[in-house]
Amino acid sequence: MAAFTGRDLHLVKKALAIAVLTIERQPGPFQSACDQSDMKTLLDHMIENDTELAFYAHVARIAVTGEPD
Repeated sequence: MAAFTGRDLHLVKKALAIAVLTIERQPGPFQSACDQSDMKTLLDHMIENDTELAFYAHVARIAVTGEPD
């Protein structure tokens, strides 16, 4: 697996968080539960603590909905 650091790591975490939320919000047969599960697992391995997880969840909600919490 590629090793990401610094800004690259931040962008990968952010992209995964956005993708997970986007898939979650997609209704019906277009929701890829397998991809979502794999992305969540990958993100869980990259996130260091609950504070960081909350940050990326917040950033993803803003990116997907266009509004703050």
